[in-house]
Amino acid sequence: MPDPLGDQARSLQDACLARGLTVATAESCTGGLVAHLITEVPGSSGYFRGGVVAYSDSVKASLLGVPDEALARHGAVSAQVAVAMAVGARSRLHADLGVGVTGVAGPDGGTDSKPVGLVYVAVAGEGAPSVQRFMWPHDREGNKRASAEAALRMLLGAAEGRR
Repeated sequence: MPDPLGDQARSLQDACLARGLTVATAESCTGGLVAHLITEVPGSSGYFRGGVVAYSDSVKASLLGVPDEALARHGAVSAQVAVAMAVGARSRLHADLGVGVTGVAGPDGGTDSKPVGLVYVAVAGEGAPSVQRFMWPHDREGNKRASAEAALRMLLGAAEGRR
């Protein structure tokens, strides 16, 4: 059976190895799924530096350098925090590309302003980081998989120079 997430991870690996790029991940709502998908592909050690699963705000701040002000002003589920996570993963793990994923996977934890399914994915590399907002309609597993797919797709775009 074809696995689109595995195919994306293989494409990301091919692009990174061909260009000599390294990748690091910072994940919250995906719980390490992006890193898992990357490392399922044999040879991923040739470009994958590592990842941080930063579920709590204190871990986001201490391990990834997410500013306390961004967490207080915008909340953990925000474009600003996704960008700070991506930048932190890139710099702290000494990678060419960093990805940050934060959101509300569900089924609980949503609010009127930040409902279940709301996810921000950011990629940091050379130049300004890019960030996208998603509103997934799935259950917890589906929201996590859709978020991981978006992260892999955005990383691949950055690796291929088409952010």
